Amino acid sequence: MLYFENDYCEGAHPAILQKLAETNFEKVPGYGTDPYCASAKAKICAACGCPDADVTFISGGTQTNAIVIASMLQRWQGVMAAATGHVAAHEAGAIEYTGHKVIALPAHEGKVSAADVRDWCATFYADANHDHMVFPGMVYISHPSEYGTLYTKAELEELHAVCQEYHMPLFMDGARLGYGLMAKGTDVTLQDIARLTDVFYIGGTKVGALCGEAVVFPHGAPAHFMTMVKQQGALLAKGRLMGLQFDVLFTDDLYTRISRNAIETADRLKEGLAAKGYRFYMESPTNQVFPILENSQLKALEPLAKFGFWEKYDDTHTVMRIATSWATRMEEIEQLIDLM
Repeated sequence: MLYFENDYCEGAHPAILQKLAETNFEKVPGYGTDPYCASAKAKICAACGCPDADVTFISGGTQTNAIVIASMLQRWQGVMAAATGHVAAHEAGAIEYTGHKVIALPAHEGKVSAADVRDWCATFYADANHDHMVFPGMVYISHPSEYGTLYTKAELEELHAVCQEYHMPLFMDGARLGYGLMAKGTDVTLQDIARLTDVFYIGGTKVGALCGEAVVFPHGAPAHFMTMVKQQGALLAKGRLMGLQFDVLFTDDLYTRISRNAIETADRLKEGLAAKGYRFYMESPTNQVFPILENSQLKALEPLAKFGFWEKYDDTHTVMRIATSWATRMEEIEQLIDLM
């Protein structure tokens, strides 16, 4: 069985497992106050070019999105996001569960446009009845998007400007950030993200860690953010687990080096499938590939290869997602191309 259903099906990079084993019997303080968390935070701040940033480690993406959004919104506010965004489509209403509405915007290949944000806000405030409505309080984006697409620096600057205009924080979901940073042709760096957003996170779960995301507030976290993390059940007593993993990932550029593997294997897959005449639902420069498969072919492939369902294309075709990762081997890609 070839397994390409997601980019978190493997465990962790061997360097992380080795470090966990080496330090297993060390006694350190809990709740993220240990030396490994401190070291990881310092390395992340340096990589972001923000020496005074606040960094907090949270175990997973949905917890991170829910806690960050709830901590930054007032009770009368909602968060604006693409209709295809993770918080709008694939988090089981986790944001609404915290009492905040997700305000769906049109998705342009998975992305939000500054023009749509400005138009929505202008229309909202022009409505004399807006006090009876949920106020826009934040803009949520993901980079890469759910379709593997990327924002350009110009697009981020435009979003930053409209958020400043309407006094809303800009929040970037970086669950796959490593793959976005290593994509060919991107002009967005980690330093650009830190400059143009109010909060973002560096994904570990999908990029080499057992679990964990590093939340970065370039301009300072909301008051008592750690308390809110604990309130919502996401504060690990053994915080060392998070800190140690990110300390390893941000040593000797490991995070970016292993991210590049996902791009190289995905590029080879796209090249191989295109040569065989496959169509793609969307061109993705990152690690997610979206071929359009005949339903009969998909049924024949089911016992041989595992893909992720994306959406129905028509009565006889389905869009599937094939995801590579930091650990995908090129041999697996060649086997899949031969199989297809």
